[in-house]
Amino acid sequence: MIAPTKIYVKALKSIKAAGVKVKACSHITGGGFYENIPRMLREGTRAVVKKDSYKIPPIFGLLAKKGNIEETMMYNTYNMGLGMILAVDPADVHNTVEAVKAAGEIPYVVGSIEEGEKGVTLC
Repeated sequence: MIAPTKIYVKALKSIKAAGVKVKACSHITGGGFYENIPRMLREGTRAVVKKDSYKIPPIFGLLAKKGNIEETMMYNTYNMGLGMILAVDPADVHNTVEAVKAAGEIPYVVGSIEEGEKGVTLC
């Protein structure tokens, strides 16, 4: 159940080799969802993360149910299956996804950056 923090150097090197410019990056660790993602944002922007854009590992549902933990706290305490979030130009999404796959990782397009109050909107 407990695993060491995953390091994404191979995936990031693959993205760089594909010629993609990463505009921002956030390594999501315990407590990092609502704390780390905003750190990568410019003032006047927010990250919009779509919960149904990726498969949440079943362990998180079990933890939430057995611990009677509300969804906000689950995202605040655990990464809910997202280890790293990257912001790239929309035109680079396909190349980014392919580069991450080539590095042996499973990528997801989980949302977008929009104008608004700096922070994370989960929908």
